[in-house]
Amino acid sequence: MKYLKLSLLLFWSMTFMACNGTAQTDEQNTANNENLIQVIDFHTTHRCVTCKAIEQGAIDALNKNFKKELDAGMITFQTVNVDNESNYAIAEEFEASGTALFINIISNGNSTKVDLTQFGFMNATADDDSFEKGFVEEINKALESL
Repeated sequence: MKYLKLSLLLFWSMTFMACNGTAQTDEQNTANNENLIQVIDFHTTHRCVTCKAIEQGAIDALNKNFKKELDAGMITFQTVNVDNESNYAIAEEFEASGTALFINIISNGNSTKVDLTQFGFMNATADDDSFEKGFVEEINKALESL
């Protein structure tokens, strides 16, 4: 019975947080920035070597290959700790419960999520430049779709 009450409390808390106006703010931001690529790196508080390599690889690739787009705000990068209560809504939106890497393409108010999590885990710690090549290719595809 104790676990049932705790589960219900957690459910209602997450429902309330999902409807607390954050979604409206995100929608307003989407409407204001009609053409935008968001790179979002989700992680937990305790991170492994691969998780850290995914984040660093994405940052390095963006800075090396898309500095102009970053400076113009056409591409954004953000890290999100899914363990922080304030991030539950965005983690739920992307169905991220741990380490995950997404490209969110916002074009004319429509959002398209590209999940690069498996790609990140397979390539982030490789000795070659496979992560950068593949990641840059995905960003270029996203830019073409704007």
